[in-house]
Amino acid sequence: MQTGSVTTPFGRRPMTLALVKRQVAANDIKAGKTVEKWKVFRDASEAKEELGLQSNSLAVLDALLSFYPENELRQDAQLVVFPSNAQLILRAHGMAGATLRRHLALLVDVGLIVRKDSANGKRYARKNGAGEIENAFGFDLSPILARSEELAIIAQKVVAARSAFRKAKENLTICRRDVRKLITAAIEEGADGDWMAIEAMYIDLVARIPRSPTLSDVASILDELELLREEILNLLDTQLNSEFNSTNAAHIEQHIQNSKSESLNELEPSSEKEQCEKPSKSRGPNSETLKAFPLGVVLKACPQIIDYGPAGAVGGWRDLMSAAIVVRSMLGVSPSAYQEACETMGPENAAVAIACILERAGHINSAGGYLRDLTNRAGRDEFSLGPMVMALLRSNVGSERRTG
Repeated sequence: MQTGSVTTPFGRRPMTLALVKRQVAANDIKAGKTVEKWKVFRDASEAKEELGLQSNSLAVLDALLSFYPENELRQDAQLVVFPSNAQLILRAHGMAGATLRRHLALLVDVGLIVRKDSANGKRYARKNGAGEIENAFGFDLSPILARSEELAIIAQKVVAARSAFRKAKENLTICRRDVRKLITAAIEEGADGDWMAIEAMYIDLVARIPRSPTLSDVASILDELELLREEILNLLDTQLNSEFNSTNAAHIEQHIQNSKSESLNELEPSSEKEQCEKPSKSRGPNSETLKAFPLGVVLKACPQIIDYGPAGAVGGWRDLMSAAIVVRSMLGVSPSAYQEACETMGPENAAVAIACILERAGHINSAGGYLRDLTNRAGRDEFSLGPMVMALLRSNVGSERRTG
């Protein structure tokens, strides 16, 4: 609310009640209070949008602080700086005079500095006989010292909000990528479901993301995308659980019967040349249609196999196939069973199958017999890796959420 143009110790200019209140508060600083001037400047810089400042405002504030000779603003010190406009323009990197005056006024309006004008409007300092400044006229930096804690709190909130926004955007990007990969994999693998409708929902959600989104925008879209991802994983998980259960139930007796005869082969040492690189002519009809998933999806669904890669990492498909050979031996899968899987499914898919078996090792009676059964079914076009990978992916995503 305007109170008119009044003569004050700060000069003749329009005053507001808020401005008067800030000036009074600047004179009521706790005795002995100090603050490092560049720290409070950094806080003001972080809080510039909350304060209503612009980049040029900060450049002018930086210039003003540079005229204060000490590194710390102290309650018992002389906190008035008195540079001329010409000096300020130089230290503000050649800012135009009109721009300088506008941002000086803005700094006053937001309560970071106070004008202390002389009778003739000039800025100068009057010194005593000892050469010490007795009185100065210019810009009083006391409000910065008085509001240092407030500025620090605002800066912390701004930094926290920026961090939350960055994390939300990262999570949105990851979720978008996951949903896109899941839909693509489900369509390529021929999984049951109206995937065209699901993809249309995904496209609609992505199209709703604004060019310059706010945290609220990102959070809203992320919630809906996560729900869509959950629905997709539930759909695929239902299909895979059905497939796993039918496989174990139908062939558990066969596994037990074969366990004795296969046990000798299951524990055979692997050959140094065993790399699944020489498929025989007996490749099944499904070998041409089976496609390897994106490696990132496989590793997210089957993270345990990463520990068995070269140097404890899997950086590509060759690393995954090397890890699969190590796991094959550890699980007791015979070289011949693994070779047959490579010939029927392809080496990449055979490695993925081993990775999936490793994840569910506690639920499988005979890893070798199970792999042979999957290989036979793949050869008859009765088995697809898609639902298996997707169910494991859903299981691991659920575990991450519960422990996150």
